[in-house]
Amino acid sequence: MTTDQIAASDANTAPGSPTSDAAARRFACALAAVWLTTRLVMLALLAQPLAAFDVGTISGEVHRIYYGWYGQLARGDFPLDDVMWQYPPGAALVILGPGALPWLTYFQAFLVLTLAADALVALALARAGRRPGRSTAGARSTAGAWLWVCALPLLLHLPLVRYDVQVTALAVLALLALRRHPPVGGALAGLGALVKVWPALTLLGAPRGRTTRNAWLSAAAAAAALLAVLAFGFSHTLGFVRQQGSRGVQIESMAGTMLSLGRLAGWPGTVAYRYGAMELTGPYVSALAHASLLLTAAAFGWLLVWRIRARRWTPATPFDAALAAVLLFTVTSRVISPQYLVWLLGLAAVCLTSRATTQRPVAALLLPAAAVTALAYPVLYDDVVSGTPLGCAVMVVRNLLLIAAALLSCRRLWTSSRGAWRRGAPHRFVPVRGAPRAQVRVRRAYAASCAWCAWPRTGSPGRTRPNPGSPPASCAPGSGSPRSSPPTP
Repeated sequence: MTTDQIAASDANTAPGSPTSDAAARRFACALAAVWLTTRLVMLALLAQPLAAFDVGTISGEVHRIYYGWYGQLARGDFPLDDVMWQYPPGAALVILGPGALPWLTYFQAFLVLTLAADALVALALARAGRRPGRSTAGARSTAGAWLWVCALPLLLHLPLVRYDVQVTALAVLALLALRRHPPVGGALAGLGALVKVWPALTLLGAPRGRTTRNAWLSAAAAAAALLAVLAFGFSHTLGFVRQQGSRGVQIESMAGTMLSLGRLAGWPGTVAYRYGAMELTGPYVSALAHASLLLTAAAFGWLLVWRIRARRWTPATPFDAALAAVLLFTVTSRVISPQYLVWLLGLAAVCLTSRATTQRPVAALLLPAAAVTALAYPVLYDDVVSGTPLGCAVMVVRNLLLIAAALLSCRRLWTSSRGAWRRGAPHRFVPVRGAPRAQVRVRRAYAASCAWCAWPRTGSPGRTRPNPGSPPASCAPGSGSPRSSPPTP
């Protein structure tokens, strides 16, 4: 292929060209069709459920619990007398949201708002995936949008009757805005933290310097402003802390799975409905609950060490760090509710919008984890509660998948940020042994910053080689530069 043919091909695929616009329209139509089809199936499961799905248990949280909270919050009081109220004060805005659609019932309005948040996430991911990147490291991908649209139905209709989709929307928008508009991303993360705490972790991987300062200050300011408004309009704003601290070990958590296996071996504990979940009671429960808290603290310490020792950031590092952080806090928690997979799928989808991400294998592990989660709840939930061999086997498989995803995510995040740049040759990268292939892509993209190394062998019409003559010493043959020798993974 000649240089003129290459230039013509690039012109046809450049943003704004007829070919690019047609491809964008086809992608948008296909994504919208799949989203509409899958969401209709999810709604059909709510309207005409299969007997095995026990829909009354799933949708009852909106019918009874959320609607009951709505009545108390509308009077200006947080439901402190309800031990199931364990959420930050910002959750009140989500619970009160259906009141903005008075022509619908509370349940119908909640579904409409959840589907709107779901569509907003899909739209944001699609837009981020279609945005052209300035380099190979910054190149975008539409895989994130497809993951969200196609993977969320793996949880059946559960996401429609929990408010985790709304929280995930705040986290996704915060991450996508962090690079171009750090104050906006920080403000969204701060608001999300007041709704369900974990969106604050989306700021962990913010690049050092001005981006981190702007994002973290905006998050603190937004959270403080919303907290002040809620404290003015409601009483006992921080009362949720007492209920959250009293929670035990849920049967679906890592510790709960260990105790359920112990029941098969003769452990004398029992299952009781406490704090809105099925929890285990009996010997060693308190010790395992404290061990879970210690593991959570250790996970937080590891994340701080990573943050301090990380040497470089790619455009995907904030996304990858957020997914790794939420995975760590999920697997070390005393509670792993099925809707937690909504968070993980949303963050994995954000990672896949960047071709520089190191989390593709992690996203692949989350797909069977989501499917097995739906199998555990609601399909085989009676077996899980009863601790039958089948129920224990399902929980072991799901939790092993989550543990594998967390460990793999942390390893790939660590190795991808531990490279060092050789002094005197800024375009030469020394990869760490075992680093993922994303390092090679970043190395090639960074080499483009050197005018000599970036110059194509065939030349380019209308451009002249800068500094004609001998190449710089760092670019000479045998120096190890990307121009003189191929990169090593």
